[in-house]
Amino acid sequence: MPKTPDYFQNRTILITGGASGIGRATAMIFAREGANVIVADIDAAGAEATAAEVRKSNTGAEAIAVDVTDRPSVDAMITRGIEAFGHIDFLFNSAGAAGRRSSFLDIDAELWRKTYALNVDGIFNTMQSVLPHMIENNHGVIVNIASMAHRRGGPGHSTHYASAKGAVVTLTMGVAREFVDRGIRALSISPGPVDTAFQAISSPELKQRMTDDVPMKRMGTPEEIGEMVLFMCSDACEYMTADTVYINGGGGFR
Repeated sequence: MPKTPDYFQNRTILITGGASGIGRATAMIFAREGANVIVADIDAAGAEATAAEVRKSNTGAEAIAVDVTDRPSVDAMITRGIEAFGHIDFLFNSAGAAGRRSSFLDIDAELWRKTYALNVDGIFNTMQSVLPHMIENNHGVIVNIASMAHRRGGPGHSTHYASAKGAVVTLTMGVAREFVDRGIRALSISPGPVDTAFQAISSPELKQRMTDDVPMKRMGTPEEIGEMVLFMCSDACEYMTADTVYINGGGGFR
């Protein structure tokens, strides 16, 4: 929770991947705290559905259809978000996916490119597009979703995804250190398995193995990740930047 009461009132967060999963849960958490929420997703109907729920909290919401792999689409999203609320204080990059599970030798060029386009290019595009606005305001917090997979390498099923998420951790660190003197903080979150639609690409056997690897013997929830995003963006977290935070129920390191 923030140190200052009503800290998020009249502040604005932009959430990519806001139509479902962690992005949607985070949108509702920020709405609870009184923030305006820009819900961005390639799923336009899903983004509008999340925005409609946000508005029930009597806070502002704007739904924007965006393809984060397309820079003109991202630039238009940033422009529209600023026009809607006057400023973007926080960026949460939740959009990401593995595409499909694959052993290393079966990863083809298309899967590799698509995985990096969504998970790495998408974050590069949004950060580079919003940073001039944040620098002008001398304030901004960027939180990116990475993955516990970058510590493990995803052997046998998601090396492509683990590699891309490792790039997210590095990219976040670099941006944080380059712009720390401009009032910008940047962090990433590396979750263990989280119970979202993302897990639909996992076989029941793989999901069970992932759950068994967690000492708490369960997957995380989207809301548990969203609450960490809230903390990271708050004035209770002002000394943290250039780092990734692991939320994994105690597992995932071996």
